[in-house]
Amino acid sequence: MAVHDDCKLKFLELKAKRTYRSIVFKIEEKQKQVVVESVGEPTETYEQFAGKLPADECRYAVFDFDFLTPEGVQKSRIFFIAWSPDTSRVRSKMIYASSKDRFKRELDGIQVELQATDPTEIGLDVIKSRAS
Repeated sequence: MAVHDDCKLKFLELKAKRTYRSIVFKIEEKQKQVVVESVGEPTETYEQFAGKLPADECRYAVFDFDFLTPEGVQKSRIFFIAWSPDTSRVRSKMIYASSKDRFKRELDGIQVELQATDPTEIGLDVIKSRAS
C-alpha cells in the first residue's frame, strides 16, 4: 500500500508547526494508496474530530491532544487512531489492519496508538487517561 506524499507533509505540519489539530486518512482501494481525507483546524475540539470518523468505514487518524499534567504543566501528545468499526466491510478491515504498521512507520513522531471499533473506545476519557 503506497502512502501519498501529502500524508507525510500534512503530518509534519501538524507535528512541527501545529498547523492542524487532526488529520483523517483514508485508503483509496483503486489507487492502492493512503490519502488525506480531511484536516482539522488548530481550534478543532476532540468531539468535532471524533465526529468525522464514519460509523461504518475504516480510517486512520492523527490527533494532537493538549492537556494539563497533575502538576499543571501544559503538554501535548500525538495520537494515532486505527478506526475499524464493527459495521465496516470485512475486506476493508483486513486492508486497514494489514497496512497499519507500514503506514504508521511513515509518520515519525506518534506517541500513543489506539485501536478502536466503536466510539466508546476513543472517548475523551480514554484519550485523557492514555495521554498522561
